[in-house]
Amino acid sequence: MALTPDVIAKLAEHLENAELGARDVTKITDDYPQMDWQDAYAIQYAIRGRKLARGQRLVGLKMGLTARAKMKQMGVDVPIFGFLMDYMARSDGGEIDMSQLIHPKIEAEIAFVTKASLRGPGCHIGDVLAATDFVLPAVEVIDSRYRDFKFDLKSVVADNTSASRFVIGGCARLAAELDLATLGVVLEKNGEIVACAAAAAVLGHPANSVAMLANMLAERGEHLPAGTFVMTGGVTEAVTVNCGDSIHVRFQELGSVSMRFV
Repeated sequence: MALTPDVIAKLAEHLENAELGARDVTKITDDYPQMDWQDAYAIQYAIRGRKLARGQRLVGLKMGLTARAKMKQMGVDVPIFGFLMDYMARSDGGEIDMSQLIHPKIEAEIAFVTKASLRGPGCHIGDVLAATDFVLPAVEVIDSRYRDFKFDLKSVVADNTSASRFVIGGCARLAAELDLATLGVVLEKNGEIVACAAAAAVLGHPANSVAMLANMLAERGEHLPAGTFVMTGGVTEAVTVNCGDSIHVRFQELGSVSMRFV
């Protein structure tokens, strides 16, 4: 690590205040170019610790950069991960308050809930499918705290991978009942189709994202306990939303997820 504990704590407070105050900041590597990957996750975990200390509850984990093309574009060989807190959840069909956000975008995702623990290293898709209780359709609202969505990867990891809000649909299915790789997703904004994709966009199969998360956590001496909720990364591209926009996302064999930004 290149940063001291005091600097990590200061940056965690800085980024969390930006999130909670819905105000943008410049990327932190501008002032701390020596920051390394360990520092980035240390800042993210310090933000998590601040939230837990206030009585908020950790409800899941999320993966980012799970499209192979995007990983190649960004020059990384593994995705990044962040966390989800209880206050980030919104109801299917409900409203999302734009005054609490900076410049939100949405991504359609497949979410997994585990029934058994998953441990790396060496976790693979078979382990994940055997340990999966059910899958759900979901939409993540990402909202980078960095001005104009301009950041490098270390800065975005520190910023909890732009986590902001998420909406889960109510149609749970067993993974064995679905061909998850070919499962189609159609994202509509204000009644117009703006993105279409298949779940194979996520590392060839969204269960691979969960396996990769388990292996990444193993490097930190952590694992995925039974009952963990995991959002596996964007099936579709990120779509910008504005006040008044209505979103409806249809998932093949998994129903739909909708919300309105107000």
